[in-house]
Amino acid sequence: MSLDTSTDTSAYPSTARLALLPGLTADAWRLAGQALLAKMIGELAYEEMLTPEPAGAPGETAAGTSEDTAAEYRLALPGGVVYAFRARRGSFGAWRIDPATLVRRCASTPDGTAAPADDPVRFVLDARAALGLDGVVVADLLRELIATQAADTRLRQEAPDAATLADLPYVELESHQTGHPCMFLNKGRLGFSASDAARYTPEARRPLRLWWLAAHRDLAGYQGVAGLPADRLLAEELDAGTRARFAAVLAERGVDPAGYVWFPVHPFHLDEAVLPLFAPYLADGRLVPLGEAPDRYRPLQSVRTLANVDAPGKRDVKLPLLIRNTLVWRGLSTEPTAAAPDVTAWLRGIRDRDPFLRDEARIVLLGEVASVAVRHPAYEEVADAPYRYHELLGAVWREPVQAHLEPGERARTMAALLWVDPHGRALVEELVARSGLDARAWLRRFFRALLPGLLHYLYRYGVAFCPHGENTVVIYDERDVPVRIAVKDFAEDVNLVPQPLPEYADLPPRADAVLLRWPPADLCHSIQSAIFAGHFRFFTDVVERHLGVPEGEFWAMVRAEVLAYQERFPELAERFAMFDLLAPTFGRVCLNREQLLGGGFHDRADRDESFDVMHGVVPNPLHR
Repeated sequence: MSLDTSTDTSAYPSTARLALLPGLTADAWRLAGQALLAKMIGELAYEEMLTPEPAGAPGETAAGTSEDTAAEYRLALPGGVVYAFRARRGSFGAWRIDPATLVRRCASTPDGTAAPADDPVRFVLDARAALGLDGVVVADLLRELIATQAADTRLRQEAPDAATLADLPYVELESHQTGHPCMFLNKGRLGFSASDAARYTPEARRPLRLWWLAAHRDLAGYQGVAGLPADRLLAEELDAGTRARFAAVLAERGVDPAGYVWFPVHPFHLDEAVLPLFAPYLADGRLVPLGEAPDRYRPLQSVRTLANVDAPGKRDVKLPLLIRNTLVWRGLSTEPTAAAPDVTAWLRGIRDRDPFLRDEARIVLLGEVASVAVRHPAYEEVADAPYRYHELLGAVWREPVQAHLEPGERARTMAALLWVDPHGRALVEELVARSGLDARAWLRRFFRALLPGLLHYLYRYGVAFCPHGENTVVIYDERDVPVRIAVKDFAEDVNLVPQPLPEYADLPPRADAVLLRWPPADLCHSIQSAIFAGHFRFFTDVVERHLGVPEGEFWAMVRAEVLAYQERFPELAERFAMFDLLAPTFGRVCLNREQLLGGGFHDRADRDESFDVMHGVVPNPLHR
């Protein structure tokens, strides 16, 4: 049987390979580099890896600076290199650098004149000593940085205006997002070639088909929520003709179909991981390639989660990819994959029994309703192998958000609210205009849609999601007013506290075994860092510039929504103290610091052996 995945990059003529990097012109590259450099300096300064000083004598305070006033800053680096720029400061000590003002001065330049700064690679080389980076880290950093800038260049060249973006369906909108706001290496995709990036990334906007494999039950197991056995899942995901064709492959091999479970695999991963690493099990028949299924899929922002574009009512599928992107390798851990349906059933049970969650917040749980976890016998015996070798094969089927929308509703990830078009119009500005509400009324509706359900899960049940911009989907009514949210990523991104809370009494054993437990102060970061510092730190700038709502007023509205919830449920006072979202300060989560100074965490055996790297504290704008 041919294993052609229809993605043979040798099909590209050598003279046409530059087509793999659309929009790659000098001007586009420069503008993307300028924006990326501003983000790098801002995030490195936020995480206190670098310390810009007000322009003038060292230690001076910039005159007239406030959270809404731009001032001049300079960043002195070893070798007589100085970067200068204008920036405004924001909540949490955020840096909002104007990319157009960035200049670089070097003592070795004969006339000492400043040149526009738009080269992130040059900046890394200039700042390497100040950051304390060794050659291995710098080499990887440059590779991911260049890949990110290439993707940013394409996104900038193909960016629609805000009105067009607002009209895009959910999956199409995903292909225009700019990536993790806190991490400057947010499209590194270490492991993808240029051909892979042109084929498998969201911004490529190219559909792909999935291969299917059958794994013997001594390698793999199927799990599903109640009422979803494997045969029903396959009947709903594969048409009758495809199922017959796949069954014929097993018949030709002379094996008992009942002894195998079927699951899809990403074509990149088939070539990169399955064929080379699972060759012994392909040889002995415990792993059987079935062929390509006809439905086409498009990658969402996480790259490894795919949405069916031929049959949007069918489930999204989350598949392992042997790439490293935004901090970690993007595999699927065997135990959490097997437990995903149990976690989904437990979370749903909480919601369905709770009138507030069910009828008022109406929070949508994008259930991970079925999974196949596949083990690798050889790597199983190497417990201390890097964690990516324990996450090699499997699949998770997740409900698509479209299946939960009522007539007239539409969905967009919360991440989309940070988007500003090439003409300077923000998506949120467009949505507010369409809603007929003023900006403050729209924001209050947004906070009311976003926070109560998350607060209720945290306070009443001791359950924390990871509701960052990509994991949180905002659902709007026909006027583009936010009405509720959907959340996703359960098996690997739902956390509990170590204490045996009574609300955990019915936790299924398999879910209990895989859900990570952190102290209450860390669990608070599900909202403090994932939403407040990780999303609102950037959203407040967009709101202030495009909606005219000052940052202080924004945070007053957020605080009012938290207090309104607490007044609604006074019986949870002990939990409000336990999960203190209004504390004066909280720890600064530093994802770039973790990536750059993590001491080889990419190769450790346990991806989650500790909580996110934190450095110092930030003032909590909800405290006052």
